[in-house]
This record gives sequence, structure tokens and C-alpha cells, in this order.
Amino acid sequence: MKIAIIGCGNMGMAFANSFIQYNLVKKEDLLLIEKNKERGDILQEQKAGVVVDTISEKISFVNLVILSVKPQDYPSVSDELKRFLRPGQLVLSIMAGIPIKKLQDSLAYPLIIRAMPNTPALLGMGMTAFACAPEVGLSDIRLAENLINSTGRAVFLEEESLLDAVTGLSGSGPAYFFYLIKNMIDAGVAMGFDPSMSALLVKQTMLGSYHLMQTSDKSLDELIQAVASKGGTTEAALKTFAEKGVGYGLQKGIFAARDRAVELAK
Repeated sequence: MKIAIIGCGNMGMAFANSFIQYNLVKKEDLLLIEKNKERGDILQEQKAGVVVDTISEKISFVNLVILSVKPQDYPSVSDELKRFLRPGQLVLSIMAGIPIKKLQDSLAYPLIIRAMPNTPALLGMGMTAFACAPEVGLSDIRLAENLINSTGRAVFLEEESLLDAVTGLSGSGPAYFFYLIKNMIDAGVAMGFDPSMSALLVKQTMLGSYHLMQTSDKSLDELIQAVASKGGTTEAALKTFAEKGVGYGLQKGIFAARDRAVELAK
């Protein structure tokens, strides 16, 4: 297996490092294309793979090309890339907002996979959904799934349109989680804790709650009720959340993120 990654920022290197960690590709078979000289020099020092600064005929010898540039930089990349693609190669895009049909048209190439990862992929704990062009066969879908699974979990979507919802839900999801934790920590500080103590209380509570959720056979509603005794402190908080529309606001925010993804795709 030979892989090229165009754009070696955080997400591109999250994929690269996972492939190396799980022996899915050898470093000498990993072509890293990074136009930023400073970033390229760092990758050279780290011996992260075969580091180059231009798209060239070397692309023609890989099995998979991963597009990990900023969407606004893609037009210049596509003009160069389409000169070197050959039949049978797979192109996997992890760029936000660019649909498969647009990728096919700009590259004049059919075998396109579009994926939406999230930042926990940096730790090998990402959640990535992906969809494929109709021309992509089952064996290539399985290949993509195995590769993406090295960064966390992968789920295949038959309908590409659902990737916009994935963007709003799990793609942007880490920011919602951090936002919630930040506000809980801020509440702790307002009640008299110093920031480090408040952060400890909140982060460990979140960590323990996650593992309880994962190991329990109870539904989320049941887990909530197990904490919220009648007339107690948790019930008071949940009542205030309901009155202030916290849950409704959260859901509307997720819908707004999805709708923005749809707009960007146009």
C-alpha cells in the first residue's frame, strides 16, 4: 500500500501517524506533500515520511491520495493533481464542504471518497463518517473503512447528503463538548473555586460519566433520573435548563452547523 497525503496539517498528519502506528503503510511508502516550507522542514526532521513540496508524477505511483488542504486552497491543488492521477487510484477527501460531484468534475476522475473526521482523530479516537461515489467498488469501500478505523471509528453512509448532518453533529461536536465544560468550570469559579480545582471537578465528572454511560444498560433518560431525585438539587438544575431552553438551543445550534455545511457545499 502506497499513500499520498496532500496537506500535512493536524488532520492530515493524524491520518498519517495512525497509518504508521498500525503498520498500514511504511514510511518510505508515505508521500507527504506540504507546500509550507516551515512545516515541511519539521516533517523532514521528524522523518514522518517522504516529504515533498510539490504535486508531481510521484502521485501516479500511489494507491490512495488523501486531500487534506483547506477548501479554499483546493482549486489550485485540483489543477495540479488531475494531471497525475491514473486509473484505479482512490481519492479520499477530508476537506469540509466540497461534495463528491464537484470533486469528480474538478479532477475529471470518478473514484472519489468523501469523509468527515473530527479532531479526536489526533489521538486515534476520532469519529469519521464517509460516503463514496457510485463508481467506487465494495473492496475499495472496505479498504477506506479499514484505513479510517485506524484514527478511531468509521461509519459508511450510503447517502452523501447525510455528511452535512455529520459535520454539524460529530464534526463540530468536540467544540460543543468543550463549550459545555468551559461553562461548567466558569460556574464553579463563580461559586468560589479556583480555576484548577473547578476544572478537576468538572473534567473528572465528565470522564466518569462517559464511562458510566458506556458500561450501563440504562438509557440516557434513566441515567439522568438516577441522579435527579425528586425535589433535589439536580432536579432544580434540570428545571432551570428547561426553562432557559438549553436543550432546545443546543439542538438548534447543531442544525445551524448542518445548514452552514450545506451552504458551503454550494
